[in-house]
Amino acid sequence: MQLTTNINESDFSYLDDKIVYLDSACQTLRPQQVIDAMAEYYHKYNSCGGRVKYNWGVKLDEQIRETRNKVLSFVGKSPSEYAVAFTLNTTYGVNLVLGQLPFKFKRIVTSDIEHNSVFLPTMTAAKRMGIPRIVFQRLTDGSLAYEKDDLSGAVVVLNSMSNIDGRELVNLKEVASDAHKAGGIVLIDAAQGISHGQEIIRESGFDGLFFSGHKMYGPSIGVIVIKKSLLTELDINFIGGGMVEGVEAEAYRLISDPDDLSSRLEVGLQDFAGIIGLNACLDWLKSYRPAGMSADTHQGQLAKLLFEELSKISGLRLINSSPSPIVSFYSDKIDAHRLAIFLSAQNIMVRSGYFCCHYYLKNLKLYPPLVRVSLGLNNTKEQVKSFVKILQTIMIHA
Repeated sequence: MQLTTNINESDFSYLDDKIVYLDSACQTLRPQQVIDAMAEYYHKYNSCGGRVKYNWGVKLDEQIRETRNKVLSFVGKSPSEYAVAFTLNTTYGVNLVLGQLPFKFKRIVTSDIEHNSVFLPTMTAAKRMGIPRIVFQRLTDGSLAYEKDDLSGAVVVLNSMSNIDGRELVNLKEVASDAHKAGGIVLIDAAQGISHGQEIIRESGFDGLFFSGHKMYGPSIGVIVIKKSLLTELDINFIGGGMVEGVEAEAYRLISDPDDLSSRLEVGLQDFAGIIGLNACLDWLKSYRPAGMSADTHQGQLAKLLFEELSKISGLRLINSSPSPIVSFYSDKIDAHRLAIFLSAQNIMVRSGYFCCHYYLKNLKLYPPLVRVSLGLNNTKEQVKSFVKILQTIMIHA
């Protein structure tokens, strides 16, 4: 059985119209504008940022400054209070900051539905600092269950949106406020939320935010948005070229310019093409109107359709309790990995397994491997309907 779909958006016109990509929670597809911007860098001004005076480098430096400012605008923060640093990915950024925190905190707080990129580094950070690590429950609506005293002197590390079922940290604003009043800080894994739940992020007073371009239609580059007050407190021990303003035989001085503090987290030569691609990605996200609608409206409609149609299929056990761009499920009739293989034979790409959330899914909930369907801005209603129809056929014959 072959699946034919209609992808009318020219931004993704390079896609074969028989392919249905439903794994955007892993990584989103890139619009042509992002691909073109990266190619232009390689073709027309392939140079080293912050190091050269010739025209190519001057243009690149301008683009890097512009990208930092666009990131801050996207998350609703001021350049006077926050800095933007570019890294490898979300996991790298989380480890980079946690591994250099000062030894002044009393505990580390996280939640049960965290990705391994948060769940594991909070373990090692707690051991390094010799403080307890507390794992709190995230409720069905995504909120963190806690008491204010729990956040006293705490390093709070949470996702803004779960990569399991799209639950959002709806009380993030309150968590940040309570943590700050109690002498704590809040670090947010926004890998999933950056392309879905920006309002929650924008309205919160986080101290650090981590996300990856590859989950928001950009290149595989990591981003840290961090308060300058926290950045200057870090015990910088992961160090190299581009981070210092002076070096002696047995000493060095980190760059102290308040407008260049991000360099303290940018070790060595950066992924300049990735930064350029992220710049183009942020422009694209502001202007993209799938089927003439805003991105949020489009994805909201697709999410509602997907959830309603999956809920009708006999034999599926949905993890979600409400519509979301990310839906996970399992069946007692067929193994999730086999189901993913059967769907792949019909040119439908979904994820199967535990999605790097082993503690919550495998050990706490005792679920079997799951199938995850995650929507992107490249998807259409026709694709959702066709996917559901084929899935229903597979389930009937399972």
